[in-house]
Amino acid sequence: MSQTAAKPSGLTRSIHDRVLAGVVGGIAHRFGWSPTLLRILYVVVSVLSAAFPGILVYLVLWLLVPEGND
Repeated sequence: MSQTAAKPSGLTRSIHDRVLAGVVGGIAHRFGWSPTLLRILYVVVSVLSAAFPGILVYLVLWLLVPEGND
């Protein structure tokens, strides 16, 4: 008996919905959220936290998250 389980998609950077590197677009697609709304939220949170941590997190994710095939 052969059953094919649905493989959960991992986090990847978006190649179609990107502004810089596709990090936020990939996160939005992974969880089914609006990429534009998530970008706005990310910028607001980054600015309110003195911007540096948000930029650092984005750069680390850019390096660690593979580019997707979507």
